[in-house]
Amino acid sequence: MEVLHISAECYPVAKVGGLGDVVGALPKYQHELGWIAKVVMPCYKTGFLLDHAFDLVHQGGSWLGQTWFHFNVLKEKTNQLGFDLYLLDIPGLLDREGVYSYPDDPERFTAFQIAVLDWLSQWHHHPDLVHCHDHHSGLVPFMMAHSFKFQALRDIPTVLTIHNAQYQGQFGWDRLNYIPGFDLWRSGMLDWGGMINPLAAGIKSCWRLTAVSPSYLEELTYSAAGLDSLFRIERAKSSGILNGIDTRIWDPETDPYLVKNYGMNQAGPGKKINKESLCHTFGLDPALPLFSFVGRLVGEKGADLLTDIIGRSLYETGNAVSFLVLGSGNPHLEWVLNDFRQRHAGNFNVYIGYQEQLSHQIYAGSDFLMMPSRVEPCGLNQMYALRYGTMPMVRSTGGLRDTVTDFGDPGGFGIRFDQASVWDVCYSVKRALELYQNPRRLQALRKVMMKQDHSWGKSAAAYIHLYSHIKS
Repeated sequence: MEVLHISAECYPVAKVGGLGDVVGALPKYQHELGWIAKVVMPCYKTGFLLDHAFDLVHQGGSWLGQTWFHFNVLKEKTNQLGFDLYLLDIPGLLDREGVYSYPDDPERFTAFQIAVLDWLSQWHHHPDLVHCHDHHSGLVPFMMAHSFKFQALRDIPTVLTIHNAQYQGQFGWDRLNYIPGFDLWRSGMLDWGGMINPLAAGIKSCWRLTAVSPSYLEELTYSAAGLDSLFRIERAKSSGILNGIDTRIWDPETDPYLVKNYGMNQAGPGKKINKESLCHTFGLDPALPLFSFVGRLVGEKGADLLTDIIGRSLYETGNAVSFLVLGSGNPHLEWVLNDFRQRHAGNFNVYIGYQEQLSHQIYAGSDFLMMPSRVEPCGLNQMYALRYGTMPMVRSTGGLRDTVTDFGDPGGFGIRFDQASVWDVCYSVKRALELYQNPRRLQALRKVMMKQDHSWGKSAAAYIHLYSHIKS
């Protein structure tokens, strides 16, 4: 059986968020479970493109409205990622260093989807299923079902996974001619709120719909950036499947980025050595509990609360805690955090940007990971933290609620709070400080954390079960 994943991101080719991690791992694990899994994504001008060899496997062209575009399909030669990777190149549209945030994104991703289906139509055999990810491939289920040009693909089942419904890819009806011809009475399948909405079109047209955690699927029925009622309507064909993590890459026993590797039984001394190194690098006291934040500096992640949380916590605890932030995003927030570092040297530091090695070191060297997210469809950081014996301190939302149980509850191993507010997080910091002062209990909880199984094996099997149900 064969599945083709269509996505705007795939780690390590191009990654902006969790979507890249998912599409970089899920096909590999599906392949190991007996499915032939392939990925096609845009050909951005990234380091991966320059560092790897590719075969040209297809050339074609199509119309985007009244503009003809040419495209190439490149296949990575070595199968390094554990599955067939195809990059779709459209000169002038996709061959850029960035992934998103260009003014012509509607043209870029609509052309990408048309080209994928044009290429797929000419395969000698078709995949058994097409798996689309977020709005960047949301028009694919509609075009496969209704565009005259792609009639040969009409009977191939489609799955659409929602990684983040906040982004929907809307554009105006003046660009309807971008979409290959179809019976216009089906235009309502494209519409939401008076605009062409690729995410809404995908939700309506796909055979099955999934969200990246059960709790997020439930939240989408009442908080989905205007699509709430649509998710309620389509609830019968929807499933929540929790994302996983690649436990081969995220493994404290073998992680090459760590100063000292450690397993579950050596977590105490292993984390101590990594923490001392991390604190030395950032001018922090390793004797104090270390709270870290890793992620985009945006309101969605609650990053705008960080300075108030840190300032208030330092005041309430008498500077008995330390904080470290790794991330980038809102330029004003970046400036505020840099300025904050000057005023709280010794208890707070920040690295603006993203560094893969540093992120691994933070998970290994921190005591607690803060995730005060307003929206968190699944979240992977809390799973990485658990794997490294770092206690996640999370708001009870989306996938955070599905993966973290408060240590005050039976079988619990983390810290949960209800509101994305300064008060709730600061109260959680005080709970964490009390726990830190009981090292025996903290060490026992670390073992519970590190036993949690969030590997992709379970999630990949759940997707294959869904695929098989569609095909049966």
